[in-house]
Amino acid sequence: MSSFEIHGGNRLHGTLTPQGAKNEALQVLCAVLLTKEKVTISNIPDIQDINQLIALLQGIGVQVEKISHDTYSFEAKDIDFSYMETKAFYQQANSLRGSIMILGPMLGRFHKGTVPRPGGDKIGRRRLDTHFVGLSKLGASFDYSQQNSLYRAVAKSLRGCYMLLDEASVTGTANIVMAAVLAKGKTIIFNAACEPYLYQLCSMLNNMGAKISGVGSNLLTIEGVEELHGCKHRLLADMIEVGSFIGMAAITRSEITIKNVEYKFLGIIPDVFTRLGIKMEQINDDIFIPEQECYEIETFMDGSIMTVSDAPWPGFTPDLISIALVTAIQAKGSVLIHQKMFESRLFFVDKLIDMGAKIILCDPHRATIIGLNHQYPLRGTTMTSPDIRAGVALLIAALSAKGKSIINNIEQIDRGYQNMDKRLQAIGADIKRIE
Repeated sequence: MSSFEIHGGNRLHGTLTPQGAKNEALQVLCAVLLTKEKVTISNIPDIQDINQLIALLQGIGVQVEKISHDTYSFEAKDIDFSYMETKAFYQQANSLRGSIMILGPMLGRFHKGTVPRPGGDKIGRRRLDTHFVGLSKLGASFDYSQQNSLYRAVAKSLRGCYMLLDEASVTGTANIVMAAVLAKGKTIIFNAACEPYLYQLCSMLNNMGAKISGVGSNLLTIEGVEELHGCKHRLLADMIEVGSFIGMAAITRSEITIKNVEYKFLGIIPDVFTRLGIKMEQINDDIFIPEQECYEIETFMDGSIMTVSDAPWPGFTPDLISIALVTAIQAKGSVLIHQKMFESRLFFVDKLIDMGAKIILCDPHRATIIGLNHQYPLRGTTMTSPDIRAGVALLIAALSAKGKSIINNIEQIDRGYQNMDKRLQAIGADIKRIE
């Protein structure tokens, strides 16, 4: 395992450019299975989860060509179904949450598919019912092998229908959409997830010849087509990185410019950090965060304590709850962080309490942060990254802390963030990787 050694307390200065969106990449990479023609995707981040998915696609027969450092072409002419019965496929797919999204395109184009129970962050229950119920309504049938933890799906044909999703699952919606574009007839999906990732996926599919209307809303109408064609697609900037950099700039009292953020796709992310007292300025498509000695958390209009909670889009993304929490540690005032969607995502706060943060963990879903207002610096310590987002939150805390911190198990961070140590070194952070 690798670790980060961080000597905190430095003020950072410079420019950061967010990587391509990890969560979008997981969807659109699976969508290349829907056509035998070449699909070229650019702004792909060089991170573990994405590289694993590309390797998985190669394993099942997709021809992959690396055109540049962030651009690949994919041709899914011939799929090796026998590989999907091997231990190698099981290990690749089992280690990656996004692997579940190969089911939709496999069912849509080939009327069959296999995938093991997917892995990913251990942040509580992450059920797959929305995927299976939606695909079943299109005509798929499923068989689950307890012995091998394998899901097998077959469909003689897929037919469009109306469905009301029981939850606005992002990956569930993506899977259903990718199957429905090649189904016969019309599919109407109500309570569809409408994150920018889905907007991008649907836009890409339309460029490939799909007929999807309502893109960007929670009501999608899909007219099935006979086949899809190749296209070129560019990923959005990763909004989770953008939010992480905003929080990092505030807690370290740094002046940072975040370039090419694609502001119109950030939703309420800038507003939430503004409520935490952070000053920022939009300059064209960049965000400038000035050096601030103090940032004060707002209260509600009746004077009650501010609450920051996650919700399906256009609400505040759950992937930034950890960042909002750690940012509030050195704010002036108090805030209640309410993580509604995952019951284990706040269990990293004991590390922050060890560093000197004033946090009351009320229950698995709620934590109250009493801001230190930079009167008391956090103390460096040794800790372990439990998941991608908590890992970066701990990294941000360590950058602001006095003394040396060690973060172990940084493979979790590497799963979602590209060359984080080198990028932070370039703006003045004292951080190094220990192999």
